[in-house]
Amino acid sequence: MNLDELHKGEQGKVIKVNAKGPFKKRLLEMGFITGATVKVIKYAPLKDPVEYELKGYHVSLRHEEAQQIEIKKID
Repeated sequence: MNLDELHKGEQGKVIKVNAKGPFKKRLLEMGFITGATVKVIKYAPLKDPVEYELKGYHVSLRHEEAQQIEIKKID
């Protein structure tokens, strides 16, 4: 499952970041590391970007970016 498949209020644990190059480095620096818990906070008016909570910070990612983060949904 990818991060962009979560709905508002749902949480997941990061399994793997499938991005490459500088973008992967940027995601890792933002805290999208293996085992990190991510929660969907809200969607923008046109559903893109999406605001996530990660390690106490709020981060906005576009759907194309969130598709590159593999997660496991937490019930």
